[in-house]
Amino acid sequence: MHLCPFCSIAAGRGPARMIFEDDHTLVFFPLAPATLGHTLVVPRLHAPDLWAMAPTEVERLLATALRVGAALRDHLAPEGMNLIHSAGSAASQTVFHAHVHLVPRWQGDTMGPMWPGDGAEVRDTAELDALADEMAALLLPPTPPRP
Repeated sequence: MHLCPFCSIAAGRGPARMIFEDDHTLVFFPLAPATLGHTLVVPRLHAPDLWAMAPTEVERLLATALRVGAALRDHLAPEGMNLIHSAGSAASQTVFHAHVHLVPRWQGDTMGPMWPGDGAEVRDTAELDALADEMAALLLPPTPPRP
């Protein structure tokens, strides 16, 4: 039996403060928001993360996130906003159904900083240069086969 809480919400059986839905997405406030206006944008179809979704479904999800984010920004006038997608437990994902968090932010809010401070690990520049070269090569357009 599938026990995904977001699938339950999509089926109308789970608790949620629903604020918008269409054929492809659901938008609701989490039960324990990080800040005022913290919103989840969720695809109706179950997939564990963005990389498991078809590109058209990702586009629909992000288009809804942009629309809702603009409405939150206009209505609440936050000082900033995070758009967060976590993929995998190492990235703090706790519900393994793709979703995007929109988190309106204000200086000194309870969310805290997103990134490590001054004590962050410093990487070897040679390691970073090598990774940049490797990634650039992976992202080149495919070479057409020779006749």
